[in-house]
This record gives sequence, C-alpha cells and structure tokens, in this order.
Amino acid sequence: MFTDLKLIEEHLICDGFMNGYTRWSRHGELLIYRNLIDTETNDDETDDFDNDNYDQIDDMLHDIQDDIPNKDFEKFQQLFVDAEKPLYVGCTKFTKLSDVLKLFNLKANSGWSNKSFTNLLEILHEMLPEDNELPVSLYQAKKLVCPMGLEIERINACPNDCMIYRDQYAGLDKCITCGKSRYKQKNHMEEDDNVKRNAAPAKVLWYFPIIPRLKRLFANAKDAKLLRWHFEKRSTDGKMRHVVDSPQWRNIDYEFKEFAAEIRNIRFGLSSDGINPFGNMSSQRSVWPVLLCIYNLPPWLCMKRKYIMMSLLIQGPKQPGNDIDVYLSPLVEDMKKLWNLGVEVYDAYKKEHFQLRAMIFCTISDFPAYANLSGYSTKGNKACPIYENDTHRLWLENCKKNVYMGHQRSLPMDHEYRKQGNLFDGKTENGKAPQPMNGRTTFSRVENLNIVFGKGVKNNCLDNWKKRSIFWELPYWEKLDVRHCIDPMHIVKNVGESLIGLLLNITGRSKDGIKVRRDMIKMGIRPELALFRKTKNARIYHQLVIPCLELRNNHFANACMV
Repeated sequence: MFTDLKLIEEHLICDGFMNGYTRWSRHGELLIYRNLIDTETNDDETDDFDNDNYDQIDDMLHDIQDDIPNKDFEKFQQLFVDAEKPLYVGCTKFTKLSDVLKLFNLKANSGWSNKSFTNLLEILHEMLPEDNELPVSLYQAKKLVCPMGLEIERINACPNDCMIYRDQYAGLDKCITCGKSRYKQKNHMEEDDNVKRNAAPAKVLWYFPIIPRLKRLFANAKDAKLLRWHFEKRSTDGKMRHVVDSPQWRNIDYEFKEFAAEIRNIRFGLSSDGINPFGNMSSQRSVWPVLLCIYNLPPWLCMKRKYIMMSLLIQGPKQPGNDIDVYLSPLVEDMKKLWNLGVEVYDAYKKEHFQLRAMIFCTISDFPAYANLSGYSTKGNKACPIYENDTHRLWLENCKKNVYMGHQRSLPMDHEYRKQGNLFDGKTENGKAPQPMNGRTTFSRVENLNIVFGKGVKNNCLDNWKKRSIFWELPYWEKLDVRHCIDPMHIVKNVGESLIGLLLNITGRSKDGIKVRRDMIKMGIRPELALFRKTKNARIYHQLVIPCLELRNNHFANACMV
C-alpha cells in the first residue's frame, strides 16, 4: 500500500486509473454475481426490432377493437383484411400489414427521415413483383396503420396556469380565476365568434391516456410475460437489486392484499422535470414532460425508452411550478379509476381477460421539482422535507447563502464524527435524528390547506407547505412510506463537479474562494485554511502560503483515502 501522497499523484498522472477495471473485484464486487447479471441481461433484454412477434397481430387487433371510435370502424375492419392479405401473389411469409409495421419499426429505431423512408418504399415497390401491395409513400403507409394509433387529448389551458378547459369548463372562453382569454389575441382585438373559432389557444396541454397504452402492452404476449418478472423470476437472496426488493413494496403487499393478489397489477414511477426543447444555451422556454416507468419489468428494461410512457406534455414558455397540479388532474383521474375499479384487459400471454389495476409507487425528480410535486418548499430556513422544523440552518454572511448542518445526528451515538465539530460547524453533536413523519401525520399538515392555482395569486400557506398536492386524492397515498424520491443523477453530478472543481482548482468551478475562507474563520473551523495576506516579497509569500496549500491538499487526499 502506498503511503507517499506524491507518489500516488505521480502514478495517477502518468499511468491513470487501472485499465480494464470494469468489475470492481478489489472493492467487494463479486465476479460470479456480475456474470450472472450479464447472462440474464443477454437472455432477456432482446432487440426491439429483431424479436418483435408480428404473428400475433390478429390477437392484438381483436383486443383493441372495443377502443376504436365509430368514425374509424370501417378503417379498422380493413386492418383485418390487410393483416391476412399477402404482400404479393404467392408470398407466404409477409402480409401487407406486418411488412409495413416492420418498416415503421425500422424507421423509428434507425432515426430515418420521412423523405428517406419514402425513397425506400419506392425502391422496394420497384424491386417486388408488379402486383405487390406495398405502399409507395409515407402518407399511404400512415393511412394504412392509422386506426391502430393511440388516442391523444389536446386540452386548452390558461396561460397563467389557473385551469384547464376540460369537463365542466370545456365550453368556457375565459379563465374563471384571472379572466385571461382562452385564445391568443393580436393587437388586443375584441373577441367575437369568428376569432374564437379560428384563433389558436393561448396554451395547450397534451395528454396521452395511459389506459389504452396498458391494454396495448398486454396485447403483446412477450411484453405481458415480462410484466410478471417481479413475481416469477426475481432473485430472492435478500439483496436489493430492484424496486421489488424495497420495504415499501412489501408494505404495499401487506396493506393492500387484494391489489397484491393479482401479480399483473402495475406499479408506476412518475417522473417530471423541465427541459428546453431549443437547446441548452438558452433558458427562455421550459417544457415539462411527465413520464411513467413500470416497476413490474426487469431492472434492465424498466428504464428503457420503449417501456417509458409519456403521459403529459406541459407546454411553456414558463414552468408550471406549484401549479403543476392543474395539469396532472387528467392523469390522476385515470389513476383513481385504475385503483378503484380497474379496467378489463386481455392478457395475450395467458390468453385470458382480467381486471387490471395500477398505482403510482413514488415520484422521481430533482430537489426543485420535488417542491412542485410534493407541495413542500425546498427553500428557506426549513428546506429539509424530512426534518422540517428540526432543520439546522446556518447563514453564511460572506457567501450570502444558507447551508444546512446537523447531519451527524443521523450517525450512531458513538461515531467519531459527532465529536469532530471542527470538521463541520464547530459544534459537538449530541442530538438524535428526528423520526420521519408517516403519511397520516404529513396529510394532517395539508388536509385543510386550500389554495387557488395560478400565476400572481397570493395564498395563505402553512410554514413551508405551499399546497395540498393532488396526489393526496389517491386513496393509497398516505399509506406509502416514501412518496417522493430524489433523482441521484442530479446529486452525483452537482456534488461530483464541485468536488473535482475544488481538488483541481478549476476556475469558475471551485467552491474554495475568499468568501468561503472568511466564513470558515467566522465559524472557528479549519484554521489551517485561513487566509494569508500576500506580501510584495515573493520569498515571504512562498513561506506563508505554500505550506497552507500543501496542508490543504494533504487534508483532501487523506479524506479521499478514507
């Protein structure tokens, strides 16, 4: 083992980290377990295009027949004909519908443009016999499969996020809260029937209903089989590899035995965050997608793009903030229906109909979006949603920001860090961490909190609770131990960038500045990192400052080794 830090630094700079060290066997990872996971992944994680079973098109068409609108019924009946019609006379391997679906799948997986896809259809049409049934353009191909398309709801919304024009408000032309027009206006023109009929809506919410998509998922025998993985094929060796191994999954099975009895019932993870569709260099627009991932699937598939459902797309230009509940209402209505009554679904794997139910297992977001989804503000003196009133806040006068201390309370009482206050805030920690609130206690905080949504509306809030989240309307929400989860990607990225910037002294990225040093002096910690006044004599400066910097580097090196 190396003991000279300079020698370690020299080896890292010259040779780098160990090449090919992908399985951390020297840090506790077992080679047998990793090989087992690789084998399972190669066996079960198949390519989306090569292994799609197009022989079950008839079963899928019969399953979705009840969801087809009356206006498309004749077109849908034509699908049955195209599903059996050979691609050309004498062809026994391909049908007209299956061939077009395969080409569409190839187009989507390969990222082809519409023009290149049309050119491919023209070339294939010329290569096949003259009496072939292959479409010769993208328009004809889309027209062929359009009855199989899923429903999309285009819902108008108030530009101030006060309401959406749906259900009893579908026929209104102005917002009931702020009075803003439902439509875009040019030059402050007065509205008339012609303007209302032709004008574009001021803001639009795109809702992709999840119930038809779940039916379509179970209509595929391969996908229906994968949705049983959490019960039939998961490992039971006591190690946590998947959400099914978490205590919350077991608690739900205990609390809701009827729901747990049907292994095909879906448990969703809901995630949302703002994105800029026009590039990363501008922040003038914020679009919020709301995604659903399925935890019934194996761990190598539940986060794959193929199985992630976009349920909502909230258009910008401004982020919805706490008013996101207005846009979540269509999704929550469907989730309540899926929990209380369920829907009848055909399972292509078991060849039977069953009553499908579903629930939202938890939400996943970064810390700012956590506040929007939960209703608890993650800013200010009580920013910690776990400790709330017991949050230890410290205001840094020079940096002009809040820092949150007292993390040693979560350590065992005999842990050495509790006594090493000079490494944290200069105080010895003898307190105990408060117990997290259960769902019923948390709901009592917001049960009587009624607010009016919309930008510019002032509401009377309770401490850091800004609203009663719409998720509390779900009957099972207060029974969950963990309702909102933090996305570790953001935490690792932010902490990692700060740590690397500090160690490498990257300009603009390092947290080690004059203001930080002054705050540490005021707190009475890290005296070895105190500032030294620079003198004109370079020799004196070298004698005063360089030992301090070396001591700092040694301190960080030792901390990294620990």
